[in-house]
Amino acid sequence: MQVGVISDTHDNVPAVEAAMDRFEAAGVDAVVHCGDFVAPPVISHLDREGVPVHAVRGNNDGEREGLVSAFGSLDGGTLHGRFAELELDGHAFAVLHGERRPVIEALAAGDYDYICHGHWHVRERREVGGTTVLNPGAHFPTVAEEHRTIAVVDTRTGEVAFHDVGASV
Repeated sequence: MQVGVISDTHDNVPAVEAAMDRFEAAGVDAVVHCGDFVAPPVISHLDREGVPVHAVRGNNDGEREGLVSAFGSLDGGTLHGRFAELELDGHAFAVLHGERRPVIEALAAGDYDYICHGHWHVRERREVGGTTVLNPGAHFPTVAEEHRTIAVVDTRTGEVAFHDVGASV
C-alpha cells in the first residue's frame, strides 16, 4: 500500500493541488494529513476519487466546525481530532501534529510502526527501534525549498520517499 503523508499546508492551495497530483502519480491509496490546514477552503483540494484522507488538527486549525463540515464533503475524508490511530495495510500509524517532542518520542517507544507528525516544518525520517518517525515537511512561503515536501510510505517495503512540491508552487 502507498500512503501519502502531508502536513502544514497553511492555506497554500497550489501546494495542496501539487501534492495531490504527486500522490496520484505515485499511486497513493490513502492520504494522511498531520494538521495545520488553517481554514476550511483548502480541504476540498485534498479530494481525489477513491483516496481516503485521514487528518488531525494542528495548533493553527481553529475553525473546528468548518473543518469538520469540509471533511464531511470529501469522498472518504475523516478528521480525527488532535490524534489518530490508524491501521493501514496491517501497520499501526499514530498521527498527530506534534507540537511537543516528548510526546513524539514516547509514541515512538510504543507499539506503532509509523509516527507521522508535522509542526516543525522540517522534513525528517528517522528510526526509533522498529518505529519510523516521519515529518513530511511544510508548505508556506517562509519554509526553505528543501523542506517543502510530501512523503510516500510504501507499507510493503518500508521505503519512504520524499517528493518536492516547492518548485512547482
